[in-house]
Amino acid sequence: MMDNTGKVSPAAFLAMGQEVLASQPFSVLIGAELHSLAPGQCELHVPVSEKIRQQHGFVHGGVVSYAADNALTYAGGTALGVPVVTSEFKINYVRPAVGERLIARAHAVHTGKSQAVCRCDVFVVKDGKEKLCAVAQGTIAALPPASVDS
Repeated sequence: MMDNTGKVSPAAFLAMGQEVLASQPFSVLIGAELHSLAPGQCELHVPVSEKIRQQHGFVHGGVVSYAADNALTYAGGTALGVPVVTSEFKINYVRPAVGERLIARAHAVHTGKSQAVCRCDVFVVKDGKEKLCAVAQGTIAALPPASVDS
């Protein structure tokens, strides 16, 4: 599904990203959805259910962290154009995530040859309004080419 310039169409690009997400058992378990994907940008949604809340009724910080990490990795991977992993990231929780849906929006801030530095804002949607609940920054590293044993 390439356009006339030889590039993958936006719909095909998103479909490829959704295929990757569907291959991640934890992402499937919590119902994560890749909402949009473009080179260096990602928007990931996670529906809030009782299963991902902690004892005070907030979305568990680990799930908020998951959303940021996965969005950062998609942003970095699409900016680098190769298979990647998160090499490091930090997150600041700014308010409890109470609502119906998490939205993690990430973008590449700087892309080098083998790594990308990315930022992510995580929002919680309650009654149709988004509220910032966390901010994250990470370094996304290209995986080395697979070596073949002789």
